[in-house]
Amino acid sequence: MITITTDKKLALSIIEGRGQLDNEQVISKVTKMMTDIRSNKDEAIKRYTELFDGIIIDKLMVSEEEIKFAYKMIDGKFLKIIRQAIKNITKYHEKLTLNSWLWEKEPGITLGQKITPLDTVGIYVPGGVAPLISSVLMNAIPAKVAGVNKVIMCTPPEIDNERIVAAKECGVDQIFKIGGAQAIFAMAFGTESVPKVDKITGPGNIFVANAKRLVYGYCDIDMIAGPSEIMIVADDSAKVAYIAADLLSQAEHDKLAGVILGVTSMEKAKKVEIELEKQVKTLSRKETILCSLNDYGVIYVDNDMDNLISLVNEIAPEHLELLVNNPDELIDKVKNAGAIFKGMYSPEPLGDYFAGPNHTLPTGGTARFYSPLGTYDFQKRTSVIEYSEKQLKKVAKSIEAFAKKEGLDAHKRAISIRFEE
Repeated sequence: MITITTDKKLALSIIEGRGQLDNEQVISKVTKMMTDIRSNKDEAIKRYTELFDGIIIDKLMVSEEEIKFAYKMIDGKFLKIIRQAIKNITKYHEKLTLNSWLWEKEPGITLGQKITPLDTVGIYVPGGVAPLISSVLMNAIPAKVAGVNKVIMCTPPEIDNERIVAAKECGVDQIFKIGGAQAIFAMAFGTESVPKVDKITGPGNIFVANAKRLVYGYCDIDMIAGPSEIMIVADDSAKVAYIAADLLSQAEHDKLAGVILGVTSMEKAKKVEIELEKQVKTLSRKETILCSLNDYGVIYVDNDMDNLISLVNEIAPEHLELLVNNPDELIDKVKNAGAIFKGMYSPEPLGDYFAGPNHTLPTGGTARFYSPLGTYDFQKRTSVIEYSEKQLKKVAKSIEAFAKKEGLDAHKRAISIRFEE
């Protein structure tokens, strides 16, 4: 069911075997789709919607009537939960906001940074078997907190009332019934119905991921998201039932989801294996879970906690749970992880829905160089430089020397002309 090993190389090879982005057939298909949509816009979008979703669609944008209907149909108690989650996520992301600043280095020299929100942002929210209502919140809220002027959302056409209401509660300006790679191209290049955006965020399948790669440069993107993953580091104090439940919470996402456990004893590993078999029988997404556990599940056994943390830093997991007696003793040693969940009562789904930090996290080892989505991702930084005549004169010869060494006469003259009599 799940591989148990003391071989670190084997553990790494199982997790690293999930790479899907370099599929030449997929790249070829989405490249042709991009060309088609750039030329034919709404007509191409509607054609692909009929082809892939089996739906003939007239108007791409969700209407005011559909929004009112969604509010009538949504469960009132769940709407309250959505609103509480929005408050939690908003408060956290307000703390991430960048602010403009000026620094008078010395009299006559002022340096600084101007912070400007992006003008138009597009968020993509997957549908399918598990429509990610929480992804609406995690992508729209930081954009709105950052001050983005216009946020649009694309999501597959069979859209549930909860996604519509969540989008409106977060301040999304327009919702479009467009799924897959075609949604990414619509937002990146604009169509008769869909505005062109400055940045696209949000997760998706292999087609969406490759589409985001192709449009980077025409607009910005958040990251190339791959299948989800969790790594748990547990000592003898961790309850086996908790460990198994938390591993399964990620395995149910996707057949390609990575599930990794690092434990200090073989006895603990065997107990977790038995508990996984017991708990999986009760779950609705059993088929998906078993594929994930069989193909990309591993329990690595090493009695040295430092070696377990070393494996964490090599894998750079999207989610890391420290189910140990004293997580604070380990947290400084963790260099690479998208999000860290400390202690027995901080399970990963807490971060998915409610705590406040963003659940759009780097996957597939990219936590080595990517960060979670945040308010700062929707703000531009512009440098500010001001020198007085006296201060420029002090450094003029040094700048001219640089320009001369690089063979850039016009650069040199832009300095010297200011001090010619």
